[in-house]
Amino acid sequence: MSDRAARYVYWIATGLVALVYLGAATFYLSSYETVAGMYRDVLGYPIYVIWPLAILKIIGAVIILWRPSAMLADWVYAAMFWHLVLAFGAHVGAGDPGWTPAVVAWVLLIVSWLTANRVRAVKSAYAPAVPTTAH
Repeated sequence: MSDRAARYVYWIATGLVALVYLGAATFYLSSYETVAGMYRDVLGYPIYVIWPLAILKIIGAVIILWRPSAMLADWVYAAMFWHLVLAFGAHVGAGDPGWTPAVVAWVLLIVSWLTANRVRAVKSAYAPAVPTTAH
């Protein structure tokens, strides 16, 4: 993949992941009663997790877009990875068809993480190495 293609892939995947997280946080905050009903009645989760999740979703989206440090971005990628895996499991376990966005966001998150070192100046020690080109 060329550097230009990698840049497009990275920014599209990262932007869409951030959009999913910011959209979910907006929905959590603007439609609290609906989300509380879903958490309580469909998923069986306590509703006190809604506000912290909304705030963390906003923070996570900002960090993967801004990438102030590689270590912090890696922690956010890991948290989002497990959040999406657990969201998938919760929706499937509850028989709720809302698992599709979690799977799509999970795939996009993996693509974003795999291409980040190729595109971003702040490199992760854990992401795949950036291929070096012979001059």
